This record gives sequence, C-alpha cells and structure tokens, in this order.
Amino acid sequence: MVQLNSLLLAYLIISFLRSGTQFFLNRLNISHLRRCGDTVPEVFRDTIDREKLGKISAYTIDSARFGVFSAFAAQIFFLVLLLSGFLPWLAYQIARLGTGTIVNGLLFFASLGILTRLFDLPFELYETFGIEKRYGFNTQTFRLWFVDLLKSLLLSALLSGLLLGLFLSLILYGGKAWFFWAWILVGAFELLMIWLYPVLLAPLFNKFEPVADQALVQRIRTLMEKAGLRAKGVFQMDASKRSKHTNAYFTGLGKSKRIVLFDTLLQSHGADEIEAVLAHEVGHWKKKHILKQLAFMEALSLIGFFILAKLLEWPLMYQTFGFSEPILYVGLLLIGALFSPLGYFAQPLGSAFSRKFEREADDYALTLIPSKEPLIQAFKRLAADNLANLSPHPLYAWFYYSHPPLGERVQRLRRAAERVQPAPEEISFL
Repeated sequence: MVQLNSLLLAYLIISFLRSGTQFFLNRLNISHLRRCGDTVPEVFRDTIDREKLGKISAYTIDSARFGVFSAFAAQIFFLVLLLSGFLPWLAYQIARLGTGTIVNGLLFFASLGILTRLFDLPFELYETFGIEKRYGFNTQTFRLWFVDLLKSLLLSALLSGLLLGLFLSLILYGGKAWFFWAWILVGAFELLMIWLYPVLLAPLFNKFEPVADQALVQRIRTLMEKAGLRAKGVFQMDASKRSKHTNAYFTGLGKSKRIVLFDTLLQSHGADEIEAVLAHEVGHWKKKHILKQLAFMEALSLIGFFILAKLLEWPLMYQTFGFSEPILYVGLLLIGALFSPLGYFAQPLGSAFSRKFEREADDYALTLIPSKEPLIQAFKRLAADNLANLSPHPLYAWFYYSHPPLGERVQRLRRAAERVQPAPEEISFL
C-alpha cells in the first residue's frame, strides 16, 4: 500500500509545480500571441501576409493547448499507475510466473509500455488527423499511420528489449561497478543506433533516393568540400507522403554519414536557399556541436548511472510506492519517476546551450555562402511553410526554444553578416 511520507509529498509537490509551470508558460505564450500576434513583424512582411499570420496564430494556439492537455493527461495517467497500487499488483502477478529477474523485468516494462501506448493512441490520432489535417500538414492515410505504428512497436520491442535485457544482466552479474559497464553499454548502443539509423532504420519508414537535380548536388558537394567535409551521398526523402512540413538534416557516423532533404523542401525552396540551409547544418559539424552534446550527455549519463546504483536498494523508495521489498527492475522505473519532474526544470539550461549552437552555426553558414539573403529567405519561408510562431513570449522561448525565435534570428543574421569574413578552404574529413 502506498505510504504518505516526506518522499511522496516531495514528489507530488515537484510534480504539481511542473504541471503548474507548464500551464502558466502556455497561458503566458498564448496571451502574448493574442496581444502581439495580429501584426506581421517587419522582417516577415515580404513573405507573410495577414491571412497567413492568422493561420499561424490559430495553429500555434490549437497546438499549444492540445500539447498541454495531452501532457497533463499523461501525467495524471502515470500518477494513477504509481499511486493506485497497480504496480505492486503487476509485479506480483509477473513474479508468480517464476521466470527469473531478467524475463520478469522485460514483462514488467512491456506491460507498462503497452498500457502507455494504448493511452497515447487517441491523442496521437487527434493530433495527426485532427490538428495537423485541419491546417493542411497531414497527408498520410490511416492505413499508412497504422503500418507505421506496427513497425515502430516491433522495432521498439526488439531494440528496447535487447538493451533492457543486457542492462539487467549487468546489474545482476556486473559486480559493484555494474553502473560503469552499463554506462559503456548504453553509450555504445546509442552510437550504434546513430550509425545504423540512416542505412537500416530510416529506410523502414521512408524511401531515400539520390537527389535527381545534379546541378544542386554539385553545389552541395562544392559547399561540403569548401568546409572540408564529405558525406556518403545527398538523398531526397519522401516526407510528403506523411506531412507537408519541410526540413533537411545530416545523419549518420563515418561511412553512413549522409545529407537528407525532404522532398517538400525541394518543392518549396530554390537552390540558393537549400544551399544556405545546408551551410547552417555544416556549421554544426564544423563547430563540433554534435560531439560536444554527446560528450555532455555521456558525462551526465555516467553521473546518472552512479546515482541509480546508490538508490536502487533504497528501502524507503519501494515502501513509499507500496512494495514490501526492493525489486531491481521496479527500482529503475521508480527512480526514473522521481527524477522526471526535476529534469523538466533543467530544460532551460539545455535550451540555452542549443540556441548558442544554432547562433554559431548561423555565423559559420555566412562564411560559406556569398550572401546572407538566401539564408534569411530560407528561414522566412520555413516559418511560413511550417506556421511557426513569430511572436513567442520571451520567457516561454527562454524555457522551451531550442532555436532562437525566427524574428530575432533574421535580425541577428543581418547584423552578423556585416562582421563575418569568408572562411578559408580547409581539407579535413570527419
């Protein structure tokens, strides 16, 4: 039976603070949009008219409200699982099977994963076929959505089950330093997934073909050579069969590294703008942002595994949530639950670092392209195509935004272009 003690009270207080902060920031952002979002900012007046602005505001408000509602629903659902006595009952039923700790752990997390996925499905369906469809983004059929769901469930079960099984084995047989070997295991698994994603995982969901426009391909290769980079290839992804959102990205490691352009991006942007967007992505590679983020996350992960090892046998934690004795796979869930609300309040730190990296990538892009205008126009068009909020509240943007607000970004590019000098050509291959 769940015990009302200082640990539970602290957890509930922090959880309610998280929910209250989410609600407050969301209301603040919507109120700010209603006050300031009826006038097109000067920097966007050549791209966005009042009709488009009205659509942007409506999409932002609908998405924000639904996002907060679905987040609250998920939090309440998890609290019910946590405080109702369901988890001890589930652990007891699984233990009766007598299948051993590792299999029990797999069954425990699989059961919770299925329940959570079933709970999330109505929200996902409404977001995809309600909001996204209403604003002209969703293009996928229900059949395609369902096939994607089955693929993702099977893939998740296979990969998560494999990793969890190895993780539990290390806890049982890895000795006192198991947390270090678990850290190595998870880090290696993440690197393997980054390497396999573009060549094995992504093609399960999308079709990737070499970009047919050879003039564009040559421009991209010239850009990459100027920066001293090489990629396996330049590919076009059939994103339009699911959504009209536009994007481009680099992915992979080593020989699996490649450039991917959404077909929607190719349809709506000219060659100069596409080149400018990729110059920004090159900036992330040249400034080693991916390596810095990876190093930071791995250091944080090691600390997290050390704390996990110290708390996994903590009797009070199990007693608080209705368990008579420690069960290591249950402990993994409970520790994650206790630290999740705290992690939310660390989000502004991660957002700040991400925005810093985005500004550095923008600055580097200006050294690769002859003019700032294609990059500025690309950002304006991306804002229009994706119905991005042009007037976020500063506090909301500070807390959540991984990229600088678009208006601020365009103005900064104009100022930065005046002081950035072209970069010398380099020859180094990553």
